[in-house]
Amino acid sequence: MNWSRRFGSAALAIVAALLVATGLMLLVNAPPLEAFNLLVKGSIGSTRKLSDTMMAWVPLMLTSAGLVITYTAGLWNIGVEGQVIAGAIAASYVARTVDGSIWLLIVLTMIAGMIGGAVWALFAGVLKVFGRVNEIFGGLGLTFVAQALATYLIIGPWKRAGIASTSGTDPFPEHAWLPTFAGTRLSLVAVGIGILAVVFVFFLLRGTRYGLRLKAVGRNSKSAFLLGIPTTRYMLSAFALGGALAGLAGTVQVTGFLHKLVPAVSGGYGYLGILVALLVNLSAMWVPAVAFFFAMISVGSTQLQLRLNLDSSLGGVLQGILVLFTLLAQGFQTRRGERVETTAQAPPTTAQAAPTGGN
Repeated sequence: MNWSRRFGSAALAIVAALLVATGLMLLVNAPPLEAFNLLVKGSIGSTRKLSDTMMAWVPLMLTSAGLVITYTAGLWNIGVEGQVIAGAIAASYVARTVDGSIWLLIVLTMIAGMIGGAVWALFAGVLKVFGRVNEIFGGLGLTFVAQALATYLIIGPWKRAGIASTSGTDPFPEHAWLPTFAGTRLSLVAVGIGILAVVFVFFLLRGTRYGLRLKAVGRNSKSAFLLGIPTTRYMLSAFALGGALAGLAGTVQVTGFLHKLVPAVSGGYGYLGILVALLVNLSAMWVPAVAFFFAMISVGSTQLQLRLNLDSSLGGVLQGILVLFTLLAQGFQTRRGERVETTAQAPPTTAQAAPTGGN
């Protein structure tokens, strides 16, 4: 029954979001059916478009999986964008300086990206745990620092020969690129890493002692501490794991898609991952499907501007509306469950408690 209610709430939220998006398009005299058709065709309508969508899917899936870990611990890791950038910077350093075989560089760049993202996330964790700085403010501040650091490197020490431009660094050597499939941008290595990361998070939170303790910390850290759980250690580890996956997303961006470091290397996948994590209600099992749907909207929305002269930000509006209605549906369901539970636990009234006569 619980699953049927959840499915019904999700279906209702999707229908409501589509109706609102349809209303918005009608207001600007745009044909809704053609717009939705372009979203689909623009994201999976050809092999090239499907490969682009899947390469947007991987970093979004990685950031979302990392956010599921931190949200489970009760931590709002809003600084995930900075962690993506930090991972991209660390991976770029290895790609630019280390010479070796393609598989050696794949391993080294991935490790470097995970370390970069984890360290950047731990900065926010330390500020939270020891400095009493809310992780939202600490994370956002660190994101600005990471963006400034990337820009400094691009126009400073790593600038293109004879040019100080924010367009990016020189392309990495080709042996530092992730191998692609049949002349497309699709890297099966990146897809495999993304899927393995989600599987890891799923089993970590579902079937391990660590996952159970992390949930206890997220629900009530004070009670968890009184029960003997080292809450500080678990909070910091959640930041580190979430940041490592975000750093891995940055690595995929620079080695599998861009092949260089650019100022906007994060691509907004960190902030979009926040929406995905909220939409899946901290269930890693649904991350791949929801992240792929969001990647379809992000890639396909470019066709709206090309074919219908609509701003591509309409795709972001649709994503936001979907999350909003899903959260409203979940809140309504939770409130309804609390009312039922309160009614069931209420003591019987005098009339209900009095025995009936035996006449």
